[in-house]
Amino acid sequence: MSKLRILYVATEINPFLQTTKVADFLRMLPQAMQERGMEIRIFVPRFGVINERKNRLHEVVRLSGINIAVGEEEKPLVIKVASIPNAKLQVYFIDNDDYFHRKSALVDKDNKFHADNDERAIFFCKGVLETVKKLGWSPDIVHCYDWMTGLIPMYLKSTYKKDPIFKDAKSVFTVCNNEFSHKFEGDLLEKVKMLDIEDSMLGNLQSADCDAFVKIGMEYADTVLKSDDDFSDNMNALFNEFQLTKKINDIGQNESQLDSYYNLYNELAN
Repeated sequence: MSKLRILYVATEINPFLQTTKVADFLRMLPQAMQERGMEIRIFVPRFGVINERKNRLHEVVRLSGINIAVGEEEKPLVIKVASIPNAKLQVYFIDNDDYFHRKSALVDKDNKFHADNDERAIFFCKGVLETVKKLGWSPDIVHCYDWMTGLIPMYLKSTYKKDPIFKDAKSVFTVCNNEFSHKFEGDLLEKVKMLDIEDSMLGNLQSADCDAFVKIGMEYADTVLKSDDDFSDNMNALFNEFQLTKKINDIGQNESQLDSYYNLYNELAN
Protein backbone atom coordinates (compact mmCIF):
# COMPACT_ATOMS: atom_id res chain seq x y z
CA MET A 1 0.00 0.00 0.00
CA SER A 2 1.22 3.47 -0.87
CA LYS A 3 1.86 5.84 2.01
CA LEU A 4 2.05 8.92 -0.19
CA ARG A 5 0.72 12.21 1.14
CA ILE A 6 -1.64 13.91 -1.30
CA LEU A 7 -2.83 17.51 -0.95
CA TYR A 8 -5.95 18.29 -2.97
CA VAL A 9 -6.77 21.93 -3.72
CA ALA A 10 -9.97 22.89 -5.55
CA THR A 11 -12.85 25.36 -5.59
CA GLU A 12 -15.64 23.05 -4.43
CA ILE A 13 -16.44 19.67 -2.94
CA ASN A 14 -19.59 17.71 -2.20
CA PRO A 15 -21.52 17.84 0.09
CA PHE A 16 -20.49 21.40 1.01
CA LEU A 17 -20.76 23.11 -2.39
CA GLN A 18 -21.40 22.03 -5.95
CA THR A 19 -21.43 24.31 -8.98
CA THR A 20 -19.69 21.96 -11.44
CA LYS A 21 -18.51 18.34 -11.76
CA VAL A 22 -15.37 19.29 -9.83
CA ALA A 23 -17.33 18.85 -6.59
CA ASP A 24 -18.12 15.20 -7.38
CA PHE A 25 -14.57 14.48 -8.49
CA LEU A 26 -13.09 15.92 -5.30
CA ARG A 27 -15.53 13.90 -3.22
CA MET A 28 -14.67 10.65 -5.00
CA LEU A 29 -10.93 10.72 -5.75
CA PRO A 30 -9.43 11.60 -2.34
CA GLN A 31 -11.47 8.92 -0.60
CA ALA A 32 -10.45 6.34 -3.19
CA MET A 33 -6.77 7.24 -2.70
CA GLN A 34 -7.18 7.12 1.08
CA GLU A 35 -8.63 3.62 0.76
CA ARG A 36 -5.47 2.70 -1.16
CA GLY A 37 -3.36 3.76 1.83
CA MET A 38 -2.55 7.37 0.98
CA GLU A 39 -2.71 10.21 3.50
CA ILE A 40 -5.02 13.01 2.37
CA ARG A 41 -5.60 16.72 3.01
CA ILE A 42 -8.24 18.73 1.12
CA PHE A 43 -8.48 22.55 0.85
CA VAL A 44 -11.27 24.64 -0.67
CA PRO A 45 -12.43 28.28 -0.27
CA ARG A 46 -15.10 28.93 2.35
CA PHE A 47 -17.52 30.60 -0.05
CA GLY A 48 -20.46 32.32 1.69
CA VAL A 49 -22.98 29.94 0.15
CA ILE A 50 -21.64 27.14 2.34
CA ASN A 51 -23.89 26.76 5.37
CA GLU A 52 -21.54 26.61 8.35
CA ARG A 53 -24.09 25.41 10.90
CA LYS A 54 -25.59 22.70 8.71
CA ASN A 55 -22.15 21.45 7.64
CA ARG A 56 -20.63 21.83 11.13
CA LEU A 57 -17.70 23.98 10.14
CA HIS A 58 -15.60 25.23 13.02
CA GLU A 59 -12.58 27.47 13.21
CA VAL A 60 -9.14 26.00 13.86
CA VAL A 61 -7.71 28.76 16.01
CA ARG A 62 -4.15 27.43 16.02
CA LEU A 63 -4.03 27.65 12.20
CA SER A 64 -5.81 31.00 11.88
CA GLY A 65 -4.39 34.46 12.37
CA ILE A 66 -1.73 34.66 9.65
CA ASN A 67 -1.87 37.73 7.41
CA ILE A 68 -1.74 37.00 3.66
CA ALA A 69 -0.41 39.68 1.31
CA VAL A 70 -2.34 40.41 -1.87
CA GLY A 71 -0.36 43.18 -3.52
CA GLU A 72 0.15 45.91 -0.94
CA GLU A 73 -2.73 44.80 1.25
CA GLU A 74 -2.60 42.18 3.97
CA LYS A 75 -5.71 40.24 4.89
CA PRO A 76 -6.21 37.96 7.92
CA LEU A 77 -6.54 34.27 7.18
CA VAL A 78 -9.16 32.20 8.99
CA ILE A 79 -9.09 28.40 8.75
CA LYS A 80 -12.19 26.31 9.28
CA VAL A 81 -12.59 22.56 9.12
CA ALA A 82 -15.39 20.04 8.69
CA SER A 83 -15.66 16.31 8.19
CA ILE A 84 -17.23 14.66 5.17
CA PRO A 85 -20.15 12.53 6.40
CA ASN A 86 -19.56 8.77 6.10
CA ALA A 87 -15.90 9.24 5.21
CA LYS A 88 -12.78 9.60 7.30
CA LEU A 89 -11.86 12.79 5.49
CA GLN A 90 -11.54 16.33 6.77
CA VAL A 91 -11.87 19.41 4.58
CA TYR A 92 -10.01 22.64 5.36
CA PHE A 93 -11.71 25.87 4.35
CA ILE A 94 -9.77 29.06 3.56
CA ASP A 95 -11.78 32.03 4.85
CA ASN A 96 -11.60 35.80 5.05
CA ASP A 97 -14.39 38.31 5.73
CA ASP A 98 -13.66 40.52 2.72
CA TYR A 99 -13.29 37.74 0.17
CA PHE A 100 -15.56 34.88 1.17
CA HIS A 101 -18.58 36.09 3.12
CA ARG A 102 -20.78 37.21 0.21
CA LYS A 103 -23.59 34.73 -0.46
CA SER A 104 -22.21 33.49 -3.77
CA ALA A 105 -19.18 31.67 -5.17
CA LEU A 106 -17.59 33.09 -8.34
CA VAL A 107 -20.58 34.99 -9.77
CA ASP A 108 -23.25 37.14 -8.10
CA LYS A 109 -27.02 36.65 -8.20
CA ASP A 110 -27.12 38.31 -11.64
CA ASN A 111 -24.49 35.85 -12.90
CA LYS A 112 -21.87 38.61 -12.99
CA PHE A 113 -18.28 37.54 -12.34
CA HIS A 114 -16.90 39.02 -9.10
CA ALA A 115 -14.35 41.68 -10.05
CA ASP A 116 -12.00 40.64 -7.21
CA ASN A 117 -11.90 36.92 -8.09
CA ASP A 118 -8.23 37.36 -8.98
CA GLU A 119 -7.48 38.55 -5.43
CA ARG A 120 -9.62 35.79 -3.97
CA ALA A 121 -7.63 33.23 -5.99
CA ILE A 122 -4.30 34.71 -4.89
CA PHE A 123 -5.38 34.77 -1.24
CA PHE A 124 -6.63 31.20 -1.54
CA CYS A 125 -3.43 29.82 -3.13
CA LYS A 126 -1.13 31.57 -0.67
CA GLY A 127 -3.41 30.69 2.24
CA VAL A 128 -3.35 26.98 1.39
CA LEU A 129 0.45 26.82 1.28
CA GLU A 130 0.90 28.83 4.47
CA THR A 131 -1.62 26.65 6.31
CA VAL A 132 0.02 23.41 5.18
CA LYS A 133 3.32 24.84 6.43
CA LYS A 134 1.72 25.59 9.78
CA LEU A 135 0.31 22.05 9.91
CA GLY A 136 3.88 20.76 9.49
CA TRP A 137 2.59 18.23 6.96
CA SER A 138 4.80 17.55 3.92
CA PRO A 139 2.82 16.56 0.81
CA ASP A 140 4.41 14.33 -1.82
CA ILE A 141 1.85 15.42 -4.41
CA VAL A 142 -0.13 18.67 -4.61
CA HIS A 143 -3.08 18.13 -6.96
CA CYS A 144 -4.58 21.47 -8.03
CA TYR A 145 -7.93 21.52 -9.76
CA ASP A 146 -9.28 24.36 -11.96
CA TRP A 147 -8.12 27.93 -12.69
CA MET A 148 -8.41 29.30 -9.15
CA THR A 149 -5.56 27.03 -7.98
CA GLY A 150 -3.26 27.83 -10.92
CA LEU A 151 -0.68 29.83 -8.97
CA ILE A 152 0.24 27.00 -6.61
CA PRO A 153 2.56 25.09 -9.02
CA MET A 154 4.53 28.33 -9.60
CA TYR A 155 4.75 29.12 -5.89
CA LEU A 156 6.05 25.59 -5.26
CA LYS A 157 8.77 26.11 -7.87
CA SER A 158 9.86 29.48 -6.47
CA THR A 159 8.92 30.88 -3.05
CA TYR A 160 8.47 27.47 -1.39
CA LYS A 161 11.11 25.52 -3.32
CA LYS A 162 13.58 25.37 -0.44
CA ASP A 163 11.01 25.07 2.33
CA PRO A 164 11.46 21.74 4.15
CA ILE A 165 7.69 21.12 3.98
CA PHE A 166 7.50 21.46 0.19
CA LYS A 167 11.01 20.75 -1.11
CA ASP A 168 10.09 17.30 -2.47
CA ALA A 169 6.49 18.08 -3.49
CA LYS A 170 5.40 17.48 -7.08
CA SER A 171 2.41 19.28 -8.54
CA VAL A 172 -0.45 18.08 -10.72
CA PHE A 173 -2.71 20.67 -12.39
CA THR A 174 -6.06 19.58 -13.83
CA VAL A 175 -7.50 21.95 -16.42
CA CYS A 176 -11.28 22.36 -16.56
CA ASN A 177 -13.25 24.15 -19.23
CA ASN A 178 -13.18 27.86 -18.47
CA GLU A 179 -16.00 30.01 -19.79
CA PHE A 180 -15.09 33.19 -17.90
CA SER A 181 -13.75 35.96 -20.13
CA HIS A 182 -13.52 38.66 -17.44
CA LYS A 183 -10.43 40.92 -17.52
CA PHE A 184 -9.08 41.75 -14.07
CA GLU A 185 -8.40 45.37 -13.11
CA GLY A 186 -5.20 46.60 -11.48
CA ASP A 187 -1.70 45.15 -11.61
CA LEU A 188 -2.24 41.39 -11.43
CA LEU A 189 1.50 40.66 -11.59
CA GLU A 190 2.24 42.79 -8.54
CA LYS A 191 -0.58 41.16 -6.56
CA VAL A 192 0.66 37.66 -7.39
CA LYS A 193 4.31 38.22 -6.50
CA MET A 194 6.03 36.56 -3.58
CA LEU A 195 9.65 35.99 -2.62
CA ASP A 196 11.87 34.74 -5.50
CA ILE A 197 9.32 35.63 -8.20
CA GLU A 198 10.54 37.87 -11.02
CA ASP A 199 8.48 39.55 -13.75
CA SER A 200 10.10 37.20 -16.27
CA MET A 201 8.34 34.25 -14.60
CA LEU A 202 4.91 35.80 -15.00
CA GLY A 203 4.60 36.19 -18.77
CA ASN A 204 1.60 33.88 -18.93
CA LEU A 205 -0.31 36.16 -16.54
CA GLN A 206 -0.11 39.18 -18.87
CA SER A 207 -3.60 38.60 -20.27
CA ALA A 208 -4.99 39.23 -16.73
CA ASP A 209 -7.96 36.88 -17.10
CA CYS A 210 -8.90 33.38 -15.91
CA ASP A 211 -7.00 31.85 -18.84
CA ALA A 212 -3.87 33.49 -17.41
CA PHE A 213 -4.26 31.46 -14.20
CA VAL A 214 -4.75 28.30 -16.29
CA LYS A 215 -1.65 29.04 -18.38
CA ILE A 216 0.57 29.67 -15.35
CA GLY A 217 -0.68 26.43 -13.77
CA MET A 218 0.09 24.49 -16.94
CA GLU A 219 3.52 26.11 -17.26
CA TYR A 220 4.78 25.26 -13.78
CA ALA A 221 2.99 22.00 -12.90
CA ASP A 222 5.01 18.78 -13.06
CA THR A 223 2.03 17.05 -14.69
CA VAL A 224 -0.90 18.61 -16.55
CA LEU A 225 -4.21 16.76 -16.84
CA LYS A 226 -7.32 17.52 -18.85
CA SER A 227 -10.68 16.99 -17.22
CA ASP A 228 -13.33 15.21 -19.27
CA ASP A 229 -15.16 18.49 -19.99
CA ASP A 230 -16.23 19.53 -23.47
CA PHE A 231 -13.66 22.24 -24.03
CA SER A 232 -14.36 25.51 -25.84
CA ASP A 233 -12.39 26.48 -28.96
CA ASN A 234 -10.51 28.96 -26.80
CA MET A 235 -9.41 26.25 -24.35
CA ASN A 236 -8.49 23.84 -27.14
CA ALA A 237 -6.29 26.56 -28.63
CA LEU A 238 -4.57 26.80 -25.22
CA PHE A 239 -3.89 23.07 -25.22
CA ASN A 240 -2.45 23.24 -28.74
CA GLU A 241 -0.16 26.07 -27.67
CA PHE A 242 1.14 24.18 -24.62
CA GLN A 243 1.45 20.77 -26.26
CA LEU A 244 4.54 22.04 -28.06
CA THR A 245 6.43 22.19 -24.76
CA LYS A 246 4.41 20.10 -22.30
CA LYS A 247 2.73 16.73 -22.31
CA ILE A 248 -0.95 17.07 -21.48
CA ASN A 249 -2.38 13.88 -20.03
CA ASP A 250 -5.93 12.67 -20.30
CA ILE A 251 -7.31 10.28 -17.66
CA GLY A 252 -10.73 9.36 -18.93
CA GLN A 253 -13.70 8.27 -16.87
CA ASN A 254 -13.45 4.50 -17.12
CA GLU A 255 -13.15 1.51 -14.83
CA SER A 256 -9.37 1.92 -14.52
CA GLN A 257 -9.55 5.66 -13.76
CA LEU A 258 -8.69 5.33 -10.07
CA ASP A 259 -5.80 2.98 -10.82
CA SER A 260 -4.53 5.53 -13.33
CA TYR A 261 -4.45 8.26 -10.68
CA TYR A 262 -2.86 5.92 -8.15
CA ASN A 263 -0.12 5.02 -10.63
CA LEU A 264 0.38 8.63 -11.71
CA TYR A 265 0.93 9.79 -8.14
CA ASN A 266 3.40 6.98 -7.42
CA GLU A 267 5.37 7.58 -10.62
CA LEU A 268 5.57 11.30 -9.93
CA ALA A 269 6.70 10.85 -6.33
CA ASN A 270 9.44 8.33 -7.16
